Amino acid sequence: MKTNLTLQPGRRRAAKRLAGVAALSIASGWLMGCAPDKPQFKSIDLTGADYAQGFSLADHNGQLRTLQDFSGRIVVVFFGFTQCPDVCPTSMAELAEVKQLLGPDADKLQAVFITLDPERDTPALLKAYMGNFDPGFLALRPEPGQLAQVARDFKIYYKKVDGKTPGSYSLDHSAGSYVFDQKGRIRLYNRYGSGAQMLASDIRLLLKSS
Repeated sequence: MKTNLTLQPGRRRAAKRLAGVAALSIASGWLMGCAPDKPQFKSIDLTGADYAQGFSLADHNGQLRTLQDFSGRIVVVFFGFTQCPDVCPTSMAELAEVKQLLGPDADKLQAVFITLDPERDTPALLKAYMGNFDPGFLALRPEPGQLAQVARDFKIYYKKVDGKTPGSYSLDHSAGSYVFDQKGRIRLYNRYGSGAQMLASDIRLLLKSS
């Protein structure tokens, strides 16, 4: 007894559609398999964000600085103040450790400290403060009239906390760091306390992908 394998016209069309879908699925899977892997950052990936686009501020030597000045280097930007008792010195010491961990790529890292306390943080004080961590680190000092705008541009929170005297106030502020790639594009947000090893690993990924 012979089995009739001839499909009716409607069934033939359905079979062709299924074959087309299957072929498309296979091709899509093949293309995805061939696509380059996206870097698996441990920090928060901000690639394509529409904020934290840059700055134009005087450094502790009085020289006007922008992100373009550091083209070819990974730039890590941290906001703080020199009289901060814990978060700021811990973060800057961690950046100094990151630079050491990068070994031969250490000169491709530029740490930038932007003060949230321009009233007390003079250029001389900022220069001395950077020297405590690494002589290559730069501090930027917004004028009091610039500070609010810079903080908005980077979505930085800060608030003055009154002390016993007018000059003994402290500041509550955001504690993470922004990381820019070698082309000056915002790429990462590194949470406070993540550790030098993690940030160094992310920076190595950026260097490889740039």
